[in-house]
Amino acid sequence: MRQENKVRGVFEFPRGTGVWWVNVYVAGKRHRKKIGRKSDAAAYYQKAKADARRDILLPELRPKAAPITFGDLATAAVEHAKTHLKSWPDYDWKERTLREPFGLRPAGEVTPQEIDQWLTGNTRTPATANRFRAFFSLCYRLGMENGKVPMNPARLVRPRRENNARLRFLSREEYDRLLRVIRRDFPRQLPAFILSVYTGMRWSEQFNLKWSQVDVKRRVIRLSETKDPTGRVQSPARNVPLNSVALASLAEQRSLVNHKPADLVFPEAGDYCRFWFEPCLAGAKVTGYTWHCNRHTFCSWLAMAGVSIKEIQELAGHKTIAMSARYAHLSPDVTASASERMVSTLLPGPTATKTATGH
Repeated sequence: MRQENKVRGVFEFPRGTGVWWVNVYVAGKRHRKKIGRKSDAAAYYQKAKADARRDILLPELRPKAAPITFGDLATAAVEHAKTHLKSWPDYDWKERTLREPFGLRPAGEVTPQEIDQWLTGNTRTPATANRFRAFFSLCYRLGMENGKVPMNPARLVRPRRENNARLRFLSREEYDRLLRVIRRDFPRQLPAFILSVYTGMRWSEQFNLKWSQVDVKRRVIRLSETKDPTGRVQSPARNVPLNSVALASLAEQRSLVNHKPADLVFPEAGDYCRFWFEPCLAGAKVTGYTWHCNRHTFCSWLAMAGVSIKEIQELAGHKTIAMSARYAHLSPDVTASASERMVSTLLPGPTATKTATGH
């Protein structure tokens, strides 16, 4: 009986079935594959070994994968924001803004200098520049976590210094003027503006608000906890009281849109309200003002009405009382009244006056 010659890397399994397999080691890893006839298995084995040898000796012949672009990272960042953040529309807007200048660029070729130059030439305020810098950083941080890029160039871009000393808020005359322009040019947006001023809600809180969160009977809006991209709590869960003006604005909005529990209260938000709010500001000749300044108006009007700093903190959802203390200077009468209370604790009569004045 003629004994068949053994071929290295080729074996029959199960024996006597005529089914042949190959056994190849590539970069120390074992690969097995069912072929069929012995001759086909031997040919496949020789080809596999040759391909493996060529890949080691001539790596330039390997097919190159398409480079990861910044657009790929930005798209992934927006998807991450949609899953984890209520403020994802803001990230979506930033992705669309950066699509033309950076979208097709290989992510690994974008330098800190390019990011810094773009921020300088395309943002009007330090706050806006820092928000875009944070978006760049989020894109690269997620890319690093997924093994798509080796480094984050945005970390090397120095943040702009924001001047938060001046709190821009509307005077009553400016508010009335702006109200008239919005009512004339964009009447459907009027309830959104009024509710923002009279509740002080953040943009992401207001424009992710659903009707199920509005409790008209209890006169509150129930807000859930929101977080930033790093997972830190940006705004704790809280109830926002509704005064009569805010309730009226919600009633008007309810007449304009679908109001099932799962529906958004303000489905026509747009890109941070820029498409209608900025033209209205220009028409009302209100300068240096943004939508976020509505929160400053809310807190400032509270302070001028004599509301305590602690109450302002609770109503605005500030994390620390120091953030609310910025409005204390707007209520000098209240401060003077508080100072005067120490006098009323003294004994009445001339003796108390002499003791208090030192005479």
